[in-house]
Amino acid sequence: MNPLATDVLVIGAGPAGAAAARAAASRGLTVICIDRRAEIGVPVQCAEFVPMPLLRTVHETDSRVQDVAGMLTVLPSGLQHHSVFPGMMIDRARFDQGLVELAQAAGAQVKIRCQFLSWDGAVARLRCGTDEVFTVHPRVLIGADGPHSLVAEAVGLPHQQVVYTRQYTVPLLRPYADTDIFLSDVFPGGYGWLFPRGPVANLGLGADRRFEDNLKLPLEQLHRQMVARGIVGEAVLGRTGGAIPVGGIRRMVHGNVVLAGDAAGLTHPITGAGIPAAVISGEGAGLAAADCLAGDENALESYAEDMQDQFGPALARAVQRRKSLEAVWRQPTAQEDRVMRSGWIAFDEYFAA
Repeated sequence: MNPLATDVLVIGAGPAGAAAARAAASRGLTVICIDRRAEIGVPVQCAEFVPMPLLRTVHETDSRVQDVAGMLTVLPSGLQHHSVFPGMMIDRARFDQGLVELAQAAGAQVKIRCQFLSWDGAVARLRCGTDEVFTVHPRVLIGADGPHSLVAEAVGLPHQQVVYTRQYTVPLLRPYADTDIFLSDVFPGGYGWLFPRGPVANLGLGADRRFEDNLKLPLEQLHRQMVARGIVGEAVLGRTGGAIPVGGIRRMVHGNVVLAGDAAGLTHPITGAGIPAAVISGEGAGLAAADCLAGDENALESYAEDMQDQFGPALARAVQRRKSLEAVWRQPTAQEDRVMRSGWIAFDEYFAA
């Protein structure tokens, strides 16, 4: 059977993939976007906070849950630092679904339960459902398939360094307007968080498994602390977890293959924030694909340069801060406030040379 021809094939229908599919389709290209999940956006593997710059996209997807005013950072000593950090909590599943709906409205074809199998440089092998395998010949292939990207692996990139997360959904006992961040050697390579979502909260943590493999125990301890403070209830209404890439930007263009979002390493290696970069890079990748197919031979590389210019300095600083912290994890100094201040974005020390 001859391969199915399309202008753009997008692997992954998360924020990066859906944004790419929408952008490319809006320029009149034929676009196929696939996702291995049975339902877009499910399961949610995200703390669901986005900063104000994504306000327009949140409203477009009708996914806002509540506004957030600031960030309360708790240091190992118990000292608390409050900073203004406006944003909003979203329904991440609805956010992803809304972006896919926008992509479909622009003309993109979206297939679920469809998995990327291989790439030979010209043809992608896909499996939809349980046994149907077919091939697609795209003029541009966009890999937006997350931290364990099979597209990135297919073009020869090594696996990314990742931090693993575990999160509970718990009842929130009173209205809450801040995100809480807990810095401690108990969460080496990551941090704990409490993010309010109306009547419930996302309570979770991330850690580097080279230093801490058991994420359940510290999360249960954090949960008990929040119950004792009267902030959340004892019930666990949901559980989730996932991987966050923390190695920084990777090479994004490989011939006619382009990476976006987590697959491109655009997630912040300290905070784990990845939704804004996913949407921005996905849209950029989709528009670059259109420009490339319209005759601009430098369009894909220009996209990579734009992403490097926009995100590179901040991500490079974060990678360096991670390396400094890795040198002290599970040592007595890791419990000192000064060490934690140098590794978190709420403090001036983080931005010092």
